[in-house]
Amino acid sequence: MAKVVTFGEIMLRLATQRRERFTQAREFEVTYGGGECNVAVSLAHFGVDATFVTAIPDNDIGQACINYVRQFGVDTSEILRQGNRLGIYFLESGAAMRASKVVYDRAGASIAELKPGTVDWEKVFSGKDWFHFTGITPAISETAAATCAEAADAAAQLGLTVSADMNYRKNLWSPEQAQAVMKPLMKHVDVAIGNEEDAEKCLGVAAEGVDVSTGEIDAEAYRPVVQELVNQFDFKKVGITLRESQSADDNDWSAIYYDGGGIFLGRKYAVRIVDRVGGGDAFSAGVIYGNLQDGWSSQQVLDFAVASSAMAHTFHGDFNLVTVKEVMAVAGGDVSGRVQR
Repeated sequence: MAKVVTFGEIMLRLATQRRERFTQAREFEVTYGGGECNVAVSLAHFGVDATFVTAIPDNDIGQACINYVRQFGVDTSEILRQGNRLGIYFLESGAAMRASKVVYDRAGASIAELKPGTVDWEKVFSGKDWFHFTGITPAISETAAATCAEAADAAAQLGLTVSADMNYRKNLWSPEQAQAVMKPLMKHVDVAIGNEEDAEKCLGVAAEGVDVSTGEIDAEAYRPVVQELVNQFDFKKVGITLRESQSADDNDWSAIYYDGGGIFLGRKYAVRIVDRVGGGDAFSAGVIYGNLQDGWSSQQVLDFAVASSAMAHTFHGDFNLVTVKEVMAVAGGDVSGRVQR
């Protein structure tokens, strides 16, 4: 069985219910989530040995978080217990033309205080095949960015495949700050993943003539983006998700994928949104899983990743709780949603 390590922040998620606004809410639904943990949970559901590394406080909230993640089959043994608090994010789910909103409360979170030299990466990566991180973790603090660079460097030196999802977050840093940190990190990355805006914000490579706010995206416009990313950063593979947002309820979802030789276009899925958080993470997990399979073509990898991430929009919470069998059925064309008896 392939073994994957992911590293990053996990947060307490407090979501309004019944699509209420923050100003209406008198109660919140409690779950947990974060980009790299979301990937680990997806992979565990696919039968991959997934280890999640982070830092959380040594208190009851930290333990509740570990218990929550562990129930999905993720190895939590490398999680550090340190610092004073778990970061929080508040989610207000939108409807129709009203957009969803996220408010962060993560200052002073345990992982923000994590420093290089704290994690024994050689031990963590022993016997592992793949390392994944996102652009969220380096944005949290200078020490978190340095620790992420330390991890990526160690993984590359030990022969692991390294993937990175750019995951630009404007609430955490500016494009100039992101590029100053993310560009040097790319020397360790084999597989680059992002959405339709990430390449521009994190790496300074933009698609010409594309306005994501219009709700329509031309996949062909991203061919030169992929080629420029490969030219600048020598990526072996690149995946870019494409979200066409008609409203908070209805999106079209697809992706393109470069495999070192050619560029492949994914099927476009019309998705009725239950919860859109974690869709890109589900795509990352699908790309990783597909690349770990013997004999899969690049089109199969892409088809699996797009189907998996489309399905991620049908769950409450950050985690994509689908099996390989379910994803393969959708990738094979079964999108009827008929009751399974």
